Amino acid sequence: MSEIVILERDRKIIREIDRWRVVQGRHIREMAGFSGQRACDRRLRKLIDAGYLRREKILYGVAGIYRNTIKATKKEVLPDGNNRKTRIEQIKHDIMVLDTAIFFKERHGVEYDSMTTEIELHRQDGFGVRKHRPDFVFEKNGKLICVEVELALKSKDRFTRNIHDNFLTYDTQIWVVPDMKSKIAMFLAERRTEYPNIEILEVSAVKI
Repeated sequence: MSEIVILERDRKIIREIDRWRVVQGRHIREMAGFSGQRACDRRLRKLIDAGYLRREKILYGVAGIYRNTIKATKKEVLPDGNNRKTRIEQIKHDIMVLDTAIFFKERHGVEYDSMTTEIELHRQDGFGVRKHRPDFVFEKNGKLICVEVELALKSKDRFTRNIHDNFLTYDTQIWVVPDMKSKIAMFLAERRTEYPNIEILEVSAVKI
């Protein structure tokens, strides 16, 4: 196993992998500010060879997912999330969440460090009853905004509870849906009278 000097960019890679559920190479390229994918992949390979990262191929047709090792989490004093389970049925959702975060950075200037992810929100909650948390939240212009990626319609009762909780907690709740003609979009649109802080975006608008 080859050793390397850990740079500040490497620390950022490790921190971002820790706080998002599914992170691919193209996400790391954007979040860590690499000039191109080749340069990013070379650095990721060095981090793998040095024992800080591992790359997992979980779903056919979907690019590999990066995970921190125990060595990385100990070095950066992070929670030990290297054994986090990846739910196969959630992978496309989780990829879309990070695509959406990058969209808000590139189009709206929301810095990654100002985003709090679902994982971080649950850590803040501590142990006990697990609450619903949005995919990520951020503050802009004095307003607290939450973002939810919804690609498949949940039970209507659960969906309504999540909308209601977001209405009470956040100034704006932004929902990313397959398209404006989907049942999810129509369900949200019907509830704007009661919950006027709802905004809706199509997947096609936020894909990177």
